[in-house]
Amino acid sequence: MGSGVKRIYHKRHPYLFIGPAVLILLVFSIVPIFVAFFISFTDLDLKGLANWSNISFIGLENYHELFRDDVFHKSIFNTVFYAGIGVPLVIICSLSIALLLNYGSNLLFKVFRGVYYMPSITNIIAIAVIWGYLYNTEYGLFNYLLSLLDADKIPWLEEPTIAKLSLILLAVWKGVGINMIIFLAALQGIPKSYYEAAKIDGANRFQMLFRITIPLLRYATFFVTITTLIGWLQFFEEPFVMTQGGPLNGTISMALFIYQKGFQFSQFGYAAAGSFVLFIFIIVVTLVQFKIRKSDTEY
Repeated sequence: MGSGVKRIYHKRHPYLFIGPAVLILLVFSIVPIFVAFFISFTDLDLKGLANWSNISFIGLENYHELFRDDVFHKSIFNTVFYAGIGVPLVIICSLSIALLLNYGSNLLFKVFRGVYYMPSITNIIAIAVIWGYLYNTEYGLFNYLLSLLDADKIPWLEEPTIAKLSLILLAVWKGVGINMIIFLAALQGIPKSYYEAAKIDGANRFQMLFRITIPLLRYATFFVTITTLIGWLQFFEEPFVMTQGGPLNGTISMALFIYQKGFQFSQFGYAAAGSFVLFIFIIVVTLVQFKIRKSDTEY
């Protein structure tokens, strides 16, 4: 037995603990990425699934076709639109709610923590039913309230730009809960002695907020920003259940485009090419965030 093998044998316990997690990661995450990358260079469809001899290697044709596809262009624009508005809104709303709920720990505050967290664990179908009623142009609650003010009806899901904003509102409402919990946990980890020292120095609430609280939340903010942005770049459930990408592909996202090509039109090779473009898009955006984070001020 070589010295390297002996050393690994004597230090085998950490490997035994992380082994199952690494194996699951390889089988369900790493390997599918390589498989999708390979499929993106083929014309795999239902005939190819039934008989692999029907699959042909077509090189970069899927990618060439993808970048000439107007619907794919629209899906990229919509995804950037969703992320550009939705991510800041989710972070601001979840941080604001966490700051308010952090002021107290009595029963009322605990109830509100549950109330704000509940949408994030509610089934998306139930959400679609409720919000579909709220957004209904003729019988919806929102337009009814507007009618009381003698305002015109708004086509919440029938005009592309308004429909995108409507989906963002729904997704923000649904996504605030989890991030609020993360911010609350981070807020409760800030030592009280910092605030006591600031009070002795005569600092007011705003000064403590901007000089102590927000700087010390930088790790939580960074984590929330990364995970929220990745989630919004894969925006799928809301347009899928509310609009199916319509009207006129006005709300289609990149993830929904990939789903439609792959599972509705059975163009698996084409969908794999789209998914790889989305994968690279997410990697680039994440690396940019890490780069910006490294240049951030350390406290």
